[in-house]
Amino acid sequence: MTQFSGISDHTPFVPRAGAVPAGLRLKRNRRHELAVWWREIDRVLLFLVLSLMALGAAAVAAASPASARRLSTSAIRLDDLHFFVLHIRWQIIGLVTMFAASTLPKETARRAGIMLGFGMIFALMLVPVIGTNVNGAKRWLNLGISLQPSEFLKPAYAIAMAWVLSWRVRDPGLPVLWIATGMMGLVSFLLMLQPDFGSTVLFAGVWFVLVLLSGLPVKQISLLGAGGVVGVVATYFLYDNARHRIDNFLGGGTAYDQVDLASRTISSGGWTGSGLWLGTRKLSLPEAHTDYIFSVIGEEFGLLVCGLIVLLYLALVTRVLLRLVEEEDLFTVLAATGLTAQLGGQAFINILVNLQLFPSKGMTLPLISYGGSSTVALCLGVGFLLAITRRNPYLQRERFTLRDAGVLK
Repeated sequence: MTQFSGISDHTPFVPRAGAVPAGLRLKRNRRHELAVWWREIDRVLLFLVLSLMALGAAAVAAASPASARRLSTSAIRLDDLHFFVLHIRWQIIGLVTMFAASTLPKETARRAGIMLGFGMIFALMLVPVIGTNVNGAKRWLNLGISLQPSEFLKPAYAIAMAWVLSWRVRDPGLPVLWIATGMMGLVSFLLMLQPDFGSTVLFAGVWFVLVLLSGLPVKQISLLGAGGVVGVVATYFLYDNARHRIDNFLGGGTAYDQVDLASRTISSGGWTGSGLWLGTRKLSLPEAHTDYIFSVIGEEFGLLVCGLIVLLYLALVTRVLLRLVEEEDLFTVLAATGLTAQLGGQAFINILVNLQLFPSKGMTLPLISYGGSSTVALCLGVGFLLAITRRNPYLQRERFTLRDAGVLK
């Protein structure tokens, strides 16, 4: 009699109880990761950002005809919605970038920001050599698409600056102030080679906010601040474009100045606006879809919507600062504050220019103005901000009080 000592090779495999196929396990892991992401991100901040982007799409739709007609020639005629269609495409790419960046762990976001910073500083060094000249300034690299390195440097700069200043927690003897100041000086020098005085002021402002927040000696900061004032005065005498813009601002300008045109455009719509595509003053505005889009909003949608946009920016800044009150990690506080100061500072400079309360800077309204790579860069910065401020809602933290800061005794 033949005896069988084992199982035949043709015996079907029967999985053990409870085993889960690999494909289903991967799907469950992805679903779990998304659930964790949704639980930890600041959903209020995400809503505010998406609201600004939605208003931006409507604003670009309103401004697109003015810019398209202004830039059309006898050889090439742009469709009235040319910039709106392009803006929607860039917004889609930006949203994908933002959501991808927001899923990164905090440490990965920090490393990505630092690496991006090194890459963009190298790109800034290439701009004076192989950059593209537009409107008298060489700020773009043509790499198949038009890339402005300073835009991608903005989120990276805030993260890298926060990283350097946070070293003092591990070793208070490190000269973090001088390293951070050297970084700011290098970036400012490269920007002024283009020249780009507006972005230089914005980068210097972020540096100033972060060194103040990091608790460094006020005396040293004051000395460096005085040096910055001297630099601004020197720029006035050495940089013709900045001098002309400041002189026009202080002297009141003329009826045909960009800032004056913007101011009259924003007030022409009254409280409720003339209606979509019914505005006429926007047709005389240069860069209606970028630098002066806030004025187009005022004309076609009214001052009430302009006020709503200002409130949304204020709410965004306030939301981040309130979320950081209970934060214990210095890098997180500095990086999130730097990214917020950058976005909020750029927004309010643009708004003040449109209201004729600040010299013209050639600066767009973040998340609202038309932009190609700049829209993607802004969304990347927001993604980093969402990643850095992610928090487990079930983790109990010690609340910050004025007594802890020594204000109350």
